[in-house]
Amino acid sequence: MKTSSNSAVYVYGILRSARRPRMSGAPRGVPEGRAPELQDVAGGMWLVTSIVPLDVYGPANLEPRLRDLDWVARVAVAHEAINEFFARAAGTVVPMTLFTMFSSIEIALQDVRGRRTTIDRVMRHVAGCEEWAIRVTRRPVVVDTGRSSRPTTGAGFLKAQKAARDATASARSAALDAADAAFERLKRMSKDARRRHRGPESGTTPPILEAAFLVRQGARTKFKAEARRQAPILAKAGADVALTGPWPAYSFVGEEA
Repeated sequence: MKTSSNSAVYVYGILRSARRPRMSGAPRGVPEGRAPELQDVAGGMWLVTSIVPLDVYGPANLEPRLRDLDWVARVAVAHEAINEFFARAAGTVVPMTLFTMFSSIEIALQDVRGRRTTIDRVMRHVAGCEEWAIRVTRRPVVVDTGRSSRPTTGAGFLKAQKAARDATASARSAALDAADAAFERLKRMSKDARRRHRGPESGTTPPILEAAFLVRQGARTKFKAEARRQAPILAKAGADVALTGPWPAYSFVGEEA
């Protein structure tokens, strides 16, 4: 793989395989990029890369494209497809974030070799595992306003408003408690877990919990069964849960890798 002054090296991920992984059947890769190739880092470690044109992926041209969400989504899907393919074909994959690029393959290899100890540690952590994610949303609270007996005084109106606020707060607390309990149950069945910061709720169905779990492949069935068991418990508390996966372990490789 050779680059020119008009191109860069796009890196999808780093994988470990004693033998050179097969490329047959690999996805096409990111839009406008060349077909993916493997670069030998040494010691059973490989980079998955593509040559991409700077008139698309160079800083000056990439920035306005990032506002095109459809195009970014196509890149993300292609990036994910490559990492999923090699996760199945080769096993342990450390996926890179979107738009990880170098000016040449030599610099990319030098960078990875310089962080080999850290990358090896990350690979040991995620080996034999896959990422699963849950998203818990709270259903809108419907408060009985008692229209058949509307308050006729100011004090009655204020009392009704307070009752409505209390009912909403109680429902929210119940949903949060159930979400926290579900997280702890699923965490016990995982090698590692990460929950995203829970900020102010917004929108019609705001998430009250978004979390990722590093699950050993042999524990997948039990993990999914527990997620299904939590669904009616959350529903009773006024929340819905969505489970997605398996994914390469994006949430567990860290910026250090």
